[in-house]
Amino acid sequence: MSYDNHTPDSRVRSLIDRFSYPHLLTATLTLVAATILLGVAAKATGSGLACQANWPQCDAGPYNLFPANLPSFYEWFHRFVAMFAGFAIIGSALAAWRLPDVDRRVTGLVVLGMVLTPVQVALGRETVTQYTMDILSLHFWTAVTIFTLFLVATVLVWISRLTTTHVTGALALGIVALPAHVILSPVVDAGIKTYSPTMQLIQYAVTLTLLGAAIVAAMVGRRRFTGRSVTPLLVGPPLVVSVLFFGRQAVNPALEMPYLVAAAALLVTFVAGMAVTRRQG
Repeated sequence: MSYDNHTPDSRVRSLIDRFSYPHLLTATLTLVAATILLGVAAKATGSGLACQANWPQCDAGPYNLFPANLPSFYEWFHRFVAMFAGFAIIGSALAAWRLPDVDRRVTGLVVLGMVLTPVQVALGRETVTQYTMDILSLHFWTAVTIFTLFLVATVLVWISRLTTTHVTGALALGIVALPAHVILSPVVDAGIKTYSPTMQLIQYAVTLTLLGAAIVAAMVGRRRFTGRSVTPLLVGPPLVVSVLFFGRQAVNPALEMPYLVAAAALLVTFVAGMAVTRRQG
């Protein structure tokens, strides 16, 4: 299946014609990930209400379009990048719908992501006007859902070029990233007295890395391997979600143990998957 359809006779070549649909989808995924991490930074620094509860405006400049201080800048920049992510999401969905050679599974995933985007925008507004923990949590998990949809779609458009080497690399990345996730969590208190904004931001970046590694390993492994050897690869993504869920609650001592159990299970899964892929590769 080819995604590189060009129209040489056209004077004005579209972005899709120049860079191909997989590149557009990859760029969209990057913008979605950046939006999530900037949202984490805004929350961790307490900047969610820094624009004086204005939305979509901020608290300075003509018509309050710009930030007045550093906390406002965190929130303003988060919205700024989210705007471009939204445009990219819509563009990716419309392109998938228009291009005849895009896998229909990819089209379904990105269109669903586009449908969820207005919901995410509305939740973003509510985090400013109400700022309750339930709304913040729903806003975050909707963002993760959109990220996952575009992540799966991106893997699908590149999957014909991905090999067992990529499965091994993804698992190795997961094995390295998982201990970093635990070390950065509130569970570890060896000289770490506060769960600082920097720690939170890095930990969530590691989380997205873990999710990407698990999904790549599962999808490519399912394509390249057969039989029971695929089982540990398929278990990885839901375990990453468990690690993320309990990791967000790990500031509560009662949930430290479930978080550590989920992390240990994920590590065993990654190691088992590595052993299988090396044996079958």
